[in-house]
Amino acid sequence: MSDIRCIGIATGGGDAPGLNAVIRAATKAAILKYGWKVIGIPDGFDGLIWPEKSFELTLKGVSGILPRGGTILGTTNRGDPFHYKSVEDGKEIVRDISGQVVENARKLGIDAIITIGGDGSQKIGHDLFLKGLKVVGVPKTIDNDLSATQVTFGFDTALHTVTDAIDKIHTTAESHHRVMVVEVMGRDCGWIAIEAGIAGGAHIILIPEIPFTIERVCQYIAEREKTGKYFTIVVVAEGVKYPLDFPERRRGSTIGNLIGDALATGAKKEVRVSVLGHIQRGGTPSPFDRILATRFGVAAVDLIAAGGFGMMVALHGDSIVSVDVAHAIGHLKSVDPQGELVRMARAIGIGFGD
Repeated sequence: MSDIRCIGIATGGGDAPGLNAVIRAATKAAILKYGWKVIGIPDGFDGLIWPEKSFELTLKGVSGILPRGGTILGTTNRGDPFHYKSVEDGKEIVRDISGQVVENARKLGIDAIITIGGDGSQKIGHDLFLKGLKVVGVPKTIDNDLSATQVTFGFDTALHTVTDAIDKIHTTAESHHRVMVVEVMGRDCGWIAIEAGIAGGAHIILIPEIPFTIERVCQYIAEREKTGKYFTIVVVAEGVKYPLDFPERRRGSTIGNLIGDALATGAKKEVRVSVLGHIQRGGTPSPFDRILATRFGVAAVDLIAAGGFGMMVALHGDSIVSVDVAHAIGHLKSVDPQGELVRMARAIGIGFGD
């Protein structure tokens, strides 16, 4: 048994359904299984920059949060203590205040911290570990693009949200004989686009991993019309690169609007664009995500008890394992353009614009 008496929990980066389930599970396991005190660190690592913001998490405090989206601790995409930005004399300066963060954790009596976040948050956590802070990671991203774990919590809920939207868009597209472009999240990888696109019956899926041309997408739309299909659903991952084969006629700031504008001109069809945006992050986590998040939370507490610092919990097959954070960060899990998922999609007639 370790000499841990008090742990902290921090959530960083974008929110994801299931964050509260991790907080709840880790708090309950720490208190009920090990008798530890638990400190909630608000807004990423900001709660250690300003330690007076931190507060104790109790069994009563985490009661009822399992089905809630978001995070009761708050989160931020800008809470990097190694590159902390502030304004002095009207000028923005960047400082390294990581030493202050480590010292504030000690002043709060925190012996170890669970960092729940994606690649960026895990890198910050690892760098703090190298400075002497005992850190254990829990992977989080709705994009499902972390290579160290088979699945991240929040992804399944996002798939449900996007698939439901595509189902609803399908009926209006068919009724009005329109091309409907649905832009979904996926900054670097197309997991949400391809899986929700397949589940929602999309006809064309555009992802960062497969280069496409507007001309080929227009050809696909024309081929559908020849078979009596006068509508087309196009799912676009936000991270796709706008092709150079078609002049950019901007009617909106998002890639979905740019592609919609290009298709309206190239295919000579009525086009409507739906940008799902942050709706994909919100709402009640699915049962799968609640269970996975709970497993991660308990496993993180057990990892602290075992002294597994600098490690991150992950799902491999049916088991929760621990992996070295240093090896887990910086390696994105991309959709394989030649993989089974893409080959299956092509086999049922889905186009990728290539």
